[in-house]
Amino acid sequence: MTTILITTANGETGRPMVDYLLKEGFNVRAMVRTDDERAQRLRDKGAEVVFGDLLNFRDVRAAMEGVRRAYFNYPIGEGLVEAAVMFAQAAKEQDLELIVNMSHIQSRPHARSKATQNHWLSEQVFDWSGVPTTHLRVTFFMQWLLYISGLIRYGRYVMPFDRKSRFAPIAGRDIALTAANIFASPEEHGGQIYTLTGPVEYSHEELAAEVSRVLGRDLPYEQVTVSTFLEMLGLEHDTAKLKHFEAVTLDQQEGRLAGISDAAPRINGQPLATVEEFINEHRSMFELDYTKQA
Repeated sequence: MTTILITTANGETGRPMVDYLLKEGFNVRAMVRTDDERAQRLRDKGAEVVFGDLLNFRDVRAAMEGVRRAYFNYPIGEGLVEAAVMFAQAAKEQDLELIVNMSHIQSRPHARSKATQNHWLSEQVFDWSGVPTTHLRVTFFMQWLLYISGLIRYGRYVMPFDRKSRFAPIAGRDIALTAANIFASPEEHGGQIYTLTGPVEYSHEELAAEVSRVLGRDLPYEQVTVSTFLEMLGLEHDTAKLKHFEAVTLDQQEGRLAGISDAAPRINGQPLATVEEFINEHRSMFELDYTKQA
């Protein structure tokens, strides 16, 4: 039976991807950093859990042993290209059938953001390796709304981006399902680049209005600087995110995240989650629980 390696298996795409692949009868090896309750939940579902660091070649090689297909995802931060080189080398040694690589929608060689440029470089590394690779160039996740859910609970909708910039947010689970379906047909998707967006394009201001409508509350769009935004989230010392978000602000002004792609619904054979569905799925995170304050 085919074994598929899922990195960042406790993340917004890794976790549902494990579920989808197990449901389809694949063996899943879930790579995580620490042995905690989340890792145990993966075990309970039937995944083989391994621990390791994507910047440790020994860990990557061990995780890749006996695998036929693998998902590569790396958080915003230093080390992406180095991690891609290690992953590609280990995949080549194992003669993998397919790598699915998470990238940015605005991936290009002259990107303002070092993180985005490194995603483009990582795409080249995987292509050079000769291992068939599918690159997923993904727009903003709907999960961005969860990052500010604590603010929304108290009537504030805050973002560091220009209110008129347009994008079509996509739910993490729809990205996961797309990747799972790609893994199921490696011969069809290897060597392809897919742009993944959600079903509806909004400006940031329009998205705030849609969230307001669904929650039945007035949430006027409030723009702050990137540094202020990260401070509000407790990430004021994360210089990688600071530089990346500042660059993405300009990318959005140039329209690099605008537009809608049909790739994900076409591959999945079903409609994508709407913002309303996503909010209702996570509604408790956006509303105060007055029973706990009684």
